[in-house]
Amino acid sequence: MADPRFAEFLAGELKQIREQGLWKEEWTILGPQGPEIRVQGRERPVLNFCANNYLGLSGHPDLLASAHRTLHEWGYGLSSVRFICGTQALHLELEQKVAAFLGMDDAILYVACFDANGGVFEPLLGEADAIVTDRLNHASIIDGVRLCKAKRYLYEHADMKDLDAKLNEAAGARFRLVVTDGVFSMDGDVAPLKEICDLADRHRALVLVDDSHATGFMGKTGRGTPEHCGVAGRVDILTTTFGKALGGASGGCIAARKEIVDLLRQRSRPYLFSNSLAPVVAGATLRALDLLSRSTELRDRLESNTRAFRQRMAEGGFEIRPGVHPIVPIMFSRFAPDDAPLAQRFGTDLTEQQEVLGHFADVAMETYALESALLRTRKKAGVSGEAACALPAAAVRCFAQDALDRIDVSARRLLSAVADGDPLRTYVSALRQFTKRELANTVALRRQVADAAIEHGGYPLG
Repeated sequence: MADPRFAEFLAGELKQIREQGLWKEEWTILGPQGPEIRVQGRERPVLNFCANNYLGLSGHPDLLASAHRTLHEWGYGLSSVRFICGTQALHLELEQKVAAFLGMDDAILYVACFDANGGVFEPLLGEADAIVTDRLNHASIIDGVRLCKAKRYLYEHADMKDLDAKLNEAAGARFRLVVTDGVFSMDGDVAPLKEICDLADRHRALVLVDDSHATGFMGKTGRGTPEHCGVAGRVDILTTTFGKALGGASGGCIAARKEIVDLLRQRSRPYLFSNSLAPVVAGATLRALDLLSRSTELRDRLESNTRAFRQRMAEGGFEIRPGVHPIVPIMFSRFAPDDAPLAQRFGTDLTEQQEVLGHFADVAMETYALESALLRTRKKAGVSGEAACALPAAAVRCFAQDALDRIDVSARRLLSAVADGDPLRTYVSALRQFTKRELANTVALRRQVADAAIEHGGYPLG
């Protein structure tokens, strides 16, 4: 490098990430995505609780067959953007089908929803306009809004009083656009779309919803958060992905009124200057939409699995964010001052349960602000009832064992500090013997261990 200081800067940044316990490891998967996967370095298959494969369509035989057929009939790629020579009848069919599925007039395809969010604001709004956006919206929305010249207003997360205030502040704008995730991907909480749409109507504002973590399974027929919240037909612009519930490969879209989509085709830079969506993805996504339009079986099974998983985690004494979404955050913020590393350590400890479970219950280790670390898990329609029990059971064992280790440390310190014959020494010795002998996977025992840990220098468990 011409400037060695830059290399030093990079080394310092990487070191800091590691020291904070926030380093992200990548597991190498040795085969297709699914509820049970093979991971490099592990002999046995492992349970996968962290993919966005909500409906199990990533490896669904119908989608695989459609992908093979599309590859044979339509080719591998277009080597072109859409407006030059990159539009196949397959793309137009998918745009029509996804628009109909979402209850919109028209849709426009992108290679990813990140590109859709990056390309939706700048063509539609200018300096005279205002964007009012939830503080916790997805990074792709944040980046897309930054590219737009409209004035930006942040409202506190899901706070309707603050949204009302920000809309009032922006009253002088030509157009106002309220922007929110339909489901917020870190916590799995659903945006209060009815209240948002009511406020938008009152202020004559438009509404844009990124429904990436809802399309295909939220709502009674899987049409997403507008259906779930009872505001179908009241959202002006929907962005969503094909890379989660709809097969999980890649691709995304914007669905809206025809005149909005027409303008995006003329001015949206990620659409104009990126290659067309691969035909194989378009063909498989069409099949996914067909399956979900015919039956709600997969989303119904996912809903049942989610309910059971949330119940079992709560019964295990863990703090989870309330809700109905398959994203189930396990909170660590009250367990220890260094909760982010604790969340990382807990995830690592779960990997050691392989011999106990016969498989590995993996969890997504994500940090949502340094002061509030969590493990984010996702339920899937394809996970069996037995597998749904595996992570809660393993989690209870991990925390109970961690508590036992901490009690042992505290006990050894106490034993060395008190004299023989002291009643406290007798009590601590009995506690050590009890925890070693009787540790089991029951909520009652786990809470006894937790109480003892709190009293004698450990930390709360549930």
